Amino acid sequence: LPRSQIGMGNSSSQLPRDDEIETIAHETEFSRSQIVRLHARFVSLDKKGRGFLERDDLKNVPELAVNPLGDRIVDAFFTVGGSYDDGAFASVKRLDFRQFVRVLSFFQPIDRSKKNVHNRRTDKLKFAFIMYDLNKNGYITREEFVVILNSMVGANITSDQLDNITDRTFAEADMAKDGRISFEEFCKAMEKTDIEDKMSIRFLH
Repeated sequence: LPRSQIGMGNSSSQLPRDDEIETIAHETEFSRSQIVRLHARFVSLDKKGRGFLERDDLKNVPELAVNPLGDRIVDAFFTVGGSYDDGAFASVKRLDFRQFVRVLSFFQPIDRSKKNVHNRRTDKLKFAFIMYDLNKNGYITREEFVVILNSMVGANITSDQLDNITDRTFAEADMAKDGRISFEEFCKAMEKTDIEDKMSIRFLH
């Protein structure tokens, strides 16, 4: 259904109708009980009761506030939350409940008994890639990689060590040797990484 047909009501505290929950469950493969719990979380974040979340609402989440990549995670939320119907991502300024849950569906542990519509390894890698691709041009440049790496471990290593890690990473991942990492190269470099586990949140049932 088009998003315009999924009315979430004027108040974010109003639980979606059964047919709306069914649509969200079909899109995300969350159970009804999980969606109800996520709605309670959404309401707690939407302190003004506007029915949508903006970046500052997520930046106030304690776990993100203390995470060195908190800003990048929030940015990825609002990029991925835009549109996925055509396989493309488009950034938005606010997330309604349906968009909020669809983004969180990327973090579900992969269940081989489900279709995993938004939860495939490729989707998880795309979310991670977006966190590094600061200018959203489809490539990770050396400068972008340094910014992210510095935010993660900058206080613990020297600038020379930072350069060495960057050099090694690009020597391995930049197979086209064009000074940037494409999504395809990123996926290749992450082949041995258990992204399914690293990008999974064990939701309550």
